[in-house]
This record gives sequence, C-alpha cells and structure tokens, in this order.
Amino acid sequence: MPATFHHNNRHKNGYNFEHLCLVHPPLKPFIITNKFTNQASINFSDSAAVVALNEALLTSDYQITHWRIPTGNLCPPIPGRVDYIHYLADLLEDSIKKIKHSPPISPVMLTPTRVLDIGTGASCIYPILGQRVYGWHFIATDIEPSSIKNAQKIINSNEGLSSTIKCRLQKNVDNIFKGIIEPNEFYHLTLCNPPFHHSLKEAQQTNQKKWQSLNKHSTNITRSLNFGGQKAELWCKGGELAFIQKMIKESSYYHQQVLWFTCLVSKKDNLRAIKFAFKKANVSQSKVIKMAQGSKISRFVAWTFFSI
Repeated sequence: MPATFHHNNRHKNGYNFEHLCLVHPPLKPFIITNKFTNQASINFSDSAAVVALNEALLTSDYQITHWRIPTGNLCPPIPGRVDYIHYLADLLEDSIKKIKHSPPISPVMLTPTRVLDIGTGASCIYPILGQRVYGWHFIATDIEPSSIKNAQKIINSNEGLSSTIKCRLQKNVDNIFKGIIEPNEFYHLTLCNPPFHHSLKEAQQTNQKKWQSLNKHSTNITRSLNFGGQKAELWCKGGELAFIQKMIKESSYYHQQVLWFTCLVSKKDNLRAIKFAFKKANVSQSKVIKMAQGSKISRFVAWTFFSI
C-alpha cells in the first residue's frame, strides 16, 4: 500500500498481517502470498476476506470488538474511510483557529465536536472511526430501517459508542437534512458518501470493472455485486450529481446550524456543476479537498454559509 494517505492515517504504511491474524484469528484462512511482491495479502475481490480484514483492523486499531454487516451490504475499506475523517479534522482545526482570532460564531466553540453522517449504512463506519480517533459525537442517519437497526446493534455491542453515537431514521426519502436536523442543534461538520450511480445497471458495470482489475487472469467473471451494496448505498435517480445538488440546496435552510457541510465526489466531471450549485445557494466559502490513495485520487467538497 503506497504511503500516500493522510499523514495521520494508521494504515499509510500497509498492513501487518501477522499482527492482524493474532488479534483476529478468523482472518488467517484468507491470507495469501502476493505473487508479484512475495508478501502476505488477501484476495480483495473476495468479500468474505475483505470483511475479515475489516474486522481485524477495527479490533486492532480502533478497539471495536463486535462489527458485523448483513450479507450484501456495502463493505467499506477502512483506510480510505478514515482518510476522509482525518481531512475533516484538518478542515475543522483550521477553521477554529481562524474563529478564535475573529469569533463571530459562538456555537463552534462548543465541545464536544458534533458531526452528522448522512447515509451511515449498516456498517456505521464513519461514526465509529470519528469517535475512536477524535472523540467526536455523531448523529448517524439512513433511509433504510435495516441499516439503522444493524448500526444500532454495532453501537450497543462496543464500549463507549452508545453515549457518543445516536441513530436517526430518515423517514422521507426525498429529504436529506429535513427531518434530521432538529431546532437549536448545531453541528461542526456533516459528511456523506453519496450513492454514486444512476441505476443498478451502472453499479453492476462499475463493479465488474473492479472485479476484472483485481482478477486480470480469471475468466470466471461474476455479474453480482461482489463489492456489496444495497440500492440506497449505490444508486439513486440522477446519480451522484443530482444527490449533491439536492444536498447543497437543502443545506441553505440550515445555514446557521452547520459550520461545514461536506460530501465525497466520485466523478471529477461533476465538480463544475457542483460549483454552480454553490453559487446558486449563495454559500460563503467552498473547497475541493483532494485525497491521494495510491494511484487513486478521491475528493470531497466542503461548503459553509459562515464567514470564516
């Protein structure tokens, strides 16, 4: 794993599989030798292996001893997910430093840091990582009752989570913040890993490309969603761009209750339309923050209605 993750990312230098197998023995049967590097690895196209690796990482580095997701749900890669958390921490730290010198925003000085996760999924991964690494308090939301149920099970099963992470079901699939952000609540950050695709067909095509990339010499190409994901996790009408545009529009109604709204952006080509949406919503400031992860460049957008 190239050392191109955030400098605070615990996984920037790769995995110690020997240690991970010691703390989580169920990982051991999945260990293979990479024929190109002659080093220990796993088959990243095997969903069971990826889940076992996640369980080992969460146990070893984040003191999460009970973490299970239903078969078919999105299995998040821990290093990439925690990178987003670290970059959010940088964004918040920089903002608070500026506010201390010119303090027009009194709620920002409140502790603990409060974060809203839009679409937490069955894994509840961002709240778990944000709580363990920075001690943040979260509201974790989703439109799927089954995802909320599983997220709550994870929270209840691990020490220190039930007092810092609360789940809320979004009952209206047409809303993002409405029905979730309550009067007089203030959040330092919102975060979101949006549904990227327009349809199931597009999601399957993307999944197949990933599978082929990891199995270049295999002819047994499956058409199932090997990388996991339910409808709300992977696709929505209009895809990623429509979702983010809706989020930006709706955020203006909560402009005094959130310091920084943020959202991952998978497709670079969507940035132009997103910046136009910022202009229409009259945001005070916006940023595109890049995250390098090996040969892959990901990014998230951040916007605020405060003058910072």
